[in-house]
Amino acid sequence: MIKMWKTEDSGEEWEMKLKLCGSGKFKKLRTSVVSRSPMKLWTIRAITTVLLWTFLVHLMSMGETWGPRLLKSWTSCFSHQDVELTSVPANIILPPKRDYKNNGYLMVSCNGGLNQMRAAICDMVAIARYLNVTLIVPELDKTSFWNDPSEFQDIFDVHHFITSLRGEVRILKELPPRLKTRVELGLFYSLPPVSWSNISYYTHQILPLLKKFKVVHLNKTDARLANNGLPLEIQKLRCRVNFNALKFTSKIEELGRKVVKILREKGPFLVLHLRYEMDMLAFSGCTHGCNGEEVEKLTRMRYAYPWWKEKVINSDMKRKEGLCPLTPEETALVLTALGIDRNVQIYIAAGEIYGGERRMKTLEAAFPNLVRKEDLLEPSDLNFIQNHSSQMAALDYLVSLESDRFVPTYDGNMAKVVEGHRR
Repeated sequence: MIKMWKTEDSGEEWEMKLKLCGSGKFKKLRTSVVSRSPMKLWTIRAITTVLLWTFLVHLMSMGETWGPRLLKSWTSCFSHQDVELTSVPANIILPPKRDYKNNGYLMVSCNGGLNQMRAAICDMVAIARYLNVTLIVPELDKTSFWNDPSEFQDIFDVHHFITSLRGEVRILKELPPRLKTRVELGLFYSLPPVSWSNISYYTHQILPLLKKFKVVHLNKTDARLANNGLPLEIQKLRCRVNFNALKFTSKIEELGRKVVKILREKGPFLVLHLRYEMDMLAFSGCTHGCNGEEVEKLTRMRYAYPWWKEKVINSDMKRKEGLCPLTPEETALVLTALGIDRNVQIYIAAGEIYGGERRMKTLEAAFPNLVRKEDLLEPSDLNFIQNHSSQMAALDYLVSLESDRFVPTYDGNMAKVVEGHRR
């Protein structure tokens, strides 16, 4: 009997022990022990799983704190083969349609680049909601410097835009036939709203026009609604439009996934919004580092666009006031001063840099791993967005949202919208 106690199996040890007590009590005790052992094992597994997940969550949160170190030497711990864009709005349960008395139809023509138009669309949806009118899907700018013929549905998922906002405002792809005829006959009212207006301007000035003419066309949309001093519900709606309703088309999203996957396979990456294209310099009048011929081209361009009101600009004065974008040379200094590893991948989210290779030489020497979408993708991948600057900007926008670090060189529309979206 003593030899039997030397067994290492605890179940068998109990069994041998219980035999001494007689067969009457053995069954009962053995059943108790057998049932408790799996329960203990399950409890241990559950606690271990919870601890592991807690550790993982803390590690992910510390990734933000350790960001600069991550850029120096670490590879990404959380990269996946199948890249999901965390910035893409999730599928939502559609709200019921809001029922309200329609006060008219609001047509809008956006002006500017992609992100200026994006911000304007958020404003126009909020205005339409507040005035209880029907919004027609916004028309995008086709006449500015970028000369992009893209329609709303070429960049944004128009079905998602309409349905995700149906609990707030009625949105139609086009005017009903009878009103479309009226517009073709010129029987509507068109005007540019006053810049930075509060909501009372739209209530007292625009709403009476809508009730009178049934159709009002706002032909300028940039900065036509104040940023502050508005009802909280309007501010919330602006955010909802920007971060949920304005979803890019599946084609652009798929291209974004492809770029992010290629970058992630090589480790962390930084997106540099190098706002040093010709239109930016012509508009701002910032010509530091440009030669005489380049300055002349920028000046001619500024005078060619009548809606750019400021024509005579003192470049040196503007630069001293901090109103100019960083030059590529200054950008190299700033990134170095921030301690960014010179070998990190830097994705250039921008169009053609004014001055070309001459201006990029210093930045490329300081950070040799500069890449663009054209370097990462095949020409066939870019065919459908080639010569469509707003669609190219949409791709850069998605990659910017997914990057480990985002660095803008000018506090413009993209810098602000991407910062808000990342937050």
